[in-house]
Amino acid sequence: MDKTTHDKGLEIRKAVLGEAYVENALKNADDFNKPFQEMVTEYCWGAIWGREELPRKTRSMLNLAMIAILNRPHELRVHIKGALTNGVSRDEIREIFMQVACYAGVPAGVDSFRLAREVFAEVDKG
Repeated sequence: MDKTTHDKGLEIRKAVLGEAYVENALKNADDFNKPFQEMVTEYCWGAIWGREELPRKTRSMLNLAMIAILNRPHELRVHIKGALTNGVSRDEIREIFMQVACYAGVPAGVDSFRLAREVFAEVDKG
């Protein structure tokens, strides 16, 4: 593991997903999934999200589309919150999911809209 890339990834992961969420994921890591958590932090968040060529907002927008298409509701929920943190507006999220529905199928759009509304309600509650 490259400590510099891992540390950069940990910083970005916490900034996007929230410190409490990341700390909980790491706290619950055991011998089985700890290597996976380290890989996600170093590779996904450090080596990829840590690149300068795309801003975090753009990366969030791409993630929303890809995760919606892959039908990964737990990850989509987490990344909707992260997208809001990265400055993606609700209107932009709507347009992303309209694009998903057009190119990946209406059922993917239906689920994406439903999850987004649930996340917005949670965020609005505070």
